[in-house]
Amino acid sequence: MKTVQIHPRDNVAVALEPLSRGAQPEGCPVLREDVPQGHKLALRDIPSGGEIVKYGCVIGFAKEDIPAGAWVHTHNVRTGLSEDGSYAYHHKTYPLPEMPTRTFQGYRRPDGRAAVRNELWVLPTVGCVNAVARRIAQENQRLARGGVEGVYAFTHPFGCSQMGGDHAQTRRVLAALARHPNAGGVLVVGLGCENLTMEQFRAELGEWDERRVKFLVCQDSSDELADGARLLAELAEYAGSFRREAIPAGELVVGLKCGGSDGLSGITANPAVGRFSDRLIALGGTTILTETPEMFGAESILFDRCADETVFQKAVAMVEEFKRYFVSHGQTVYENPSPGNKAGGITTLEDKSCGCVQKGGSAQITDVLPYGGTAVKRGLNLLSGPGNDLVSTTALTAAGAHIILFTTGRGTPFGAPAPTVKIATNTDLFTRKPGWLDFNAGAAAQGESLDAAGERLLSFVLKIAGGERTKAELRDAREISIWKDGVVL
Repeated sequence: MKTVQIHPRDNVAVALEPLSRGAQPEGCPVLREDVPQGHKLALRDIPSGGEIVKYGCVIGFAKEDIPAGAWVHTHNVRTGLSEDGSYAYHHKTYPLPEMPTRTFQGYRRPDGRAAVRNELWVLPTVGCVNAVARRIAQENQRLARGGVEGVYAFTHPFGCSQMGGDHAQTRRVLAALARHPNAGGVLVVGLGCENLTMEQFRAELGEWDERRVKFLVCQDSSDELADGARLLAELAEYAGSFRREAIPAGELVVGLKCGGSDGLSGITANPAVGRFSDRLIALGGTTILTETPEMFGAESILFDRCADETVFQKAVAMVEEFKRYFVSHGQTVYENPSPGNKAGGITTLEDKSCGCVQKGGSAQITDVLPYGGTAVKRGLNLLSGPGNDLVSTTALTAAGAHIILFTTGRGTPFGAPAPTVKIATNTDLFTRKPGWLDFNAGAAAQGESLDAAGERLLSFVLKIAGGERTKAELRDAREISIWKDGVVL
């Protein structure tokens, strides 16, 4: 199989491997030109202004007459998106697969929550103490023994010189990270004169266990490194008391994200993740789908699966608010695909979005979360946030994701605070970058069914939840990034 027509309505097919001019793949016309892997070819003549249909959805319009067998891409296709849009709720439900009981070896926290890691996290409230936070973590690596699986600092440039919404977002995200169950102990490090005072942070954090969370204000300490080491040792003693035990898979929370997408993302990796999501939700679990701009053009696919009218209205508000965000900064809502996306075969934002939302499977959407919000309802959640990889995976971690599934057609070495599973859309990438990629979904382009890929991915995720390390963890790739919108003082 050299090409795939994803939906019977489609008037384009996708090349599963590079195709040469003059070739005639099964079910396709003779090719008028070379078509790279992941790119589209016209199955029939498409007149100028005619719809380009992929996934059974309109992903753009022909800029010119496109003859059958022609390469279909940015040179002859334009987007159909604009800042305007209207939505109606058409409630649709789809059956979830029946699943036998599954478990993973995780940690049970005193508040009843499950965790998949038992680490010590050092969180600076302000960028001024980033170096202090890093040194405290680096100089106390000896504490990573017994039940303590690692000591990590998560630095960022904010916490001061911010106002209004940005200041609130920084405070909210950092407090959410401090509450994350994968952290068996948290040391919060402040300076003492920053906007985000320790009093504000404690208020945002709410109730906390003094054995699990401790605070250090550097300007109040004569030796912040020594005091930090002492506090971290106390946290290690507490965190070291936890042991792994069997926990139902339905207690897992998994974030869904894609980056460095290509033309196979919506055919292999993203729908395989969707099959995984449906299976986890059928077990009682929770998944979180973010990247609001990469829902533009495909949002109705998601809206029709909202559990009720209230959730639908929240989803519409999320998308409309993000469109206003673009317009307020003088940007169009449809110029999203990156150069790498386009090189991989993604032509328009609709093309990208229709592939992106495949990660959400077919389950009902139970809730819509604001940026910095935390998932409280089981099932599929939508999370407001940009598509930027580091910003969105930080938001997924803050939302409570134990693990993040990250599909990619081009590869990336980064990792979030939560274990980040890199899923290759094609076998060539998986073979070339074994130090980056954890899971090969490219097999779905070589005969494996998407259901089989989803089941294989579920088994793999349960191993990661039980302590097996991702490639990003093995490379010590762990970063955070906080969304900024307003001015810096």
